[in-house]
Amino acid sequence: MAKYFDVHPVTPQRRAIGQVVDILREDGLIAYPTDSCYALGCRLGNKDGLDRIRQIRKLDDRHHFTLMCQDFAQLGQFAHVGNTVFRAIKAATPGSYTFILPATREVPRRLMHPRKKTVGARIPDHPVALALLGELGEPMLSSTLLIPGQEEPLVLGWEIKELLDHVVDAVIDSGECGTVPTTVIDFSADEPEIIRRGAGDTSRFE
Repeated sequence: MAKYFDVHPVTPQRRAIGQVVDILREDGLIAYPTDSCYALGCRLGNKDGLDRIRQIRKLDDRHHFTLMCQDFAQLGQFAHVGNTVFRAIKAATPGSYTFILPATREVPRRLMHPRKKTVGARIPDHPVALALLGELGEPMLSSTLLIPGQEEPLVLGWEIKELLDHVVDAVIDSGECGTVPTTVIDFSADEPEIIRRGAGDTSRFE
């Protein structure tokens, strides 16, 4: 049964954040709010957590998982970011964007795109997500919480608790979350390519 945490959306309680991070460090899987939708998250080295996300979302091995990063210092450890790309990403973050970038050797092979050797990365604009990342001290492996067969993501923590009670270890409820996934921009080639139009404004990349 998943533990349920009622966390303030603007000033998250440190004790609750610490308890959730303890679950992450013990290789737990959590559902948490972001600036776009709810997401599933676990530690980078948590292979079981990765498999559980694949199972919940019915994903194949070509799916790009996201490294949820607190800041550019974290992002830069796991993705190659040149000066031009850095400026473009810097202007759009924190925000509702996921950037596909060439992965560094720090990224476990199972998280990379099998052919392109790329990884998705983003810096969210949500106090709860940033508090989790700050306490954890490393990026979190993350995936939008889209349930197969449902047209829109779930927006309420208690709904997620009811639906996923026996397949996740913790649910954070910070009030209603958005329903639009991130905008996805591929920076792995010479020119940025818009892969998905979502919550982030795409005009700066067109």
